[in-house]
Amino acid sequence: MNPIAALIREDLRDFAGYASARSVSAVGEIWLNANESPWPNVADPRALARRYPEPQPAALRAALARLYGVAPECLLLGRGSDEAIDLLVRALCAPQRDAVLVAPPVFGMYAVCARLQGARLVEVPLCERDGDFRLDADAVAACALAAGAKLVFLCAPGNPAGGVPPRATVLALARRLAGRALVVVDEAYIEFADAPSLAPDVAGVRNLAVLRTLSKAHALAAARIGCVIADAELVAALRRCQAPYPVPAPCAELALAALDEPALAATCERIVLVRRERARLAAALAALPAVRRVYPSQGNFLLVRFGDADAALATLAAAGIVVRDQRAQPQLGDALRISIGTPAQNDRVLAALTSLQAAA
Repeated sequence: MNPIAALIREDLRDFAGYASARSVSAVGEIWLNANESPWPNVADPRALARRYPEPQPAALRAALARLYGVAPECLLLGRGSDEAIDLLVRALCAPQRDAVLVAPPVFGMYAVCARLQGARLVEVPLCERDGDFRLDADAVAACALAAGAKLVFLCAPGNPAGGVPPRATVLALARRLAGRALVVVDEAYIEFADAPSLAPDVAGVRNLAVLRTLSKAHALAAARIGCVIADAELVAALRRCQAPYPVPAPCAELALAALDEPALAATCERIVLVRRERARLAAALAALPAVRRVYPSQGNFLLVRFGDADAALATLAAAGIVVRDQRAQPQLGDALRISIGTPAQNDRVLAALTSLQAAA
């Protein structure tokens, strides 16, 4: 059996999914096959929403494939990265049998999707050493094999830790788990990193998948446009498990506009600014007496330990600044995550925190 097909749940290998009206190729002037209204809503003068959209908008799929350097058949569009995570867990993990492995502290949706599917959750914590959080790839491989993990989720850059495991480490891990588990690299923040994307490596490592999104660097969080890049056979299987119309037509239109050359050039300029502000904010925060540690970050955020995280959170809130409390995460009982804002917003963060007393 194909090693990718072997990773898919046995009961879904021949699953055909739902054939929607738009999934069947049709040509005609009058479309009466989907029980849609023959008139647009009066609030929709451009008639963007009257008809069901393409299940996988071809133009957008092709544009993203070009952007990420992959074949279109290896890319599945969905509602942000979250839908891709959910699809992967549902398609690969049999309830009460298979496991999902994560490396906390990490993005919480992997564990949420595992629990909703009834998959076991295996945790191999990141190791804090030399002032940073690092992946123990040997421990991940050993635990994945021992626990029967079908999925290994890695965040690169990590959220909230901010680090990127070396490309060679990830590829070696995937090869060690070939035929046993799919290694999924969540690259929601990769545009802000020094490291290149692993998306092109999917072509040569079949049990590697990469998640990408337009929510972060491309500033389209509300459009909910994301994708999973994986072996074409796995992409086809995930599509059969997906709801019929995952990408609304207005969102697809907006995403296409955001991927034209002028918009991409503006996005690149903003990425440069974010990276510059990230370095400035990190240095300034590290110099404050109330800050215990600022971790190196390859994302558009900083993970910061405080002597009194309660006081820091309250001080920022009083200044009208909302940050992410990370204290419920393993190993982060005194930490907050601060997104990189505009230069003026970052100045307000520094001004607010300057008043705090030194760490106890």
